[in-house]
Amino acid sequence: YQLLVSFPEKKKFIFSDLIAIAMLSLIFTLIIIIAYSNALNQLFKQRQISEIKTDFINNMTHEFKTPIATINLALDAIKNPKVIEDKEKVHRYLQMIRDENKRMHAQVENVLRISKLEKRELEINKEPLDVNEIINDAIDHVSLIVEDREGTIKKHFQANRTTVLLNDVHFTNVFVNILDNAVKYSPEKPIIDIYTENIKDFLIIKIKDHGAGMSKVAQKRIFEKFYREHTGDIHNVKGHGLGLAYVKRIVEEHNGQISVESEKGKGSTFILKLPLIN
Repeated sequence: YQLLVSFPEKKKFIFSDLIAIAMLSLIFTLIIIIAYSNALNQLFKQRQISEIKTDFINNMTHEFKTPIATINLALDAIKNPKVIEDKEKVHRYLQMIRDENKRMHAQVENVLRISKLEKRELEINKEPLDVNEIINDAIDHVSLIVEDREGTIKKHFQANRTTVLLNDVHFTNVFVNILDNAVKYSPEKPIIDIYTENIKDFLIIKIKDHGAGMSKVAQKRIFEKFYREHTGDIHNVKGHGLGLAYVKRIVEEHNGQISVESEKGKGSTFILKLPLIN
């Protein structure tokens, strides 16, 4: 006897079984790859946060250590019987204590301000103001530091319309932070140029320095919290990386934009774009 069996769809049947197994294997492989990538990503993020935290603590410690040491030295000097009778020296040491105390208070305020901004707890009352006046006020704040380093700040105000809806206190802080950075990151005498112009219904403000400049990587991350470009010694320029993060948040709260153009060794230009009041 002979039994003949016909199986016309044999290949299709075999392939359907193989495809099902292959698809399941591919899905499980993808799940494993995604889970592994996610775990690696979280690991890198945790490492980055740890480094940021360490840098922040180091910088804040350094920022507080110097004024505390200065205050202690000034107090010890005042205790000296010879000094306490000299009113001029006592007044000088008391002024030093007051200045250092203000400096520490400013550091704490910077941390609190950025924290309140993130929680939307910081009140920003806006009113129509002339930006030129705000810039002049900010220049007054840094003029002594610039003069002490024999630098110059030149104004090139070409904008005809300069009235913007803003908060004078916060925007003064914005310009002071940018100007302060321009001074700090100028190895030689700080030379700063401030330009204003109108483009359609916007006011464009450019603050240009001729300092150290920054790398392309730094330009992308300069407005991040706690970020500071490493230059070998994290303490060679004072600060804790909150200034420009605060600047960006305040500009955005005013419906504006901020960007930076820079080249290593040739300085940086911060560009602010603010909507004008029609």
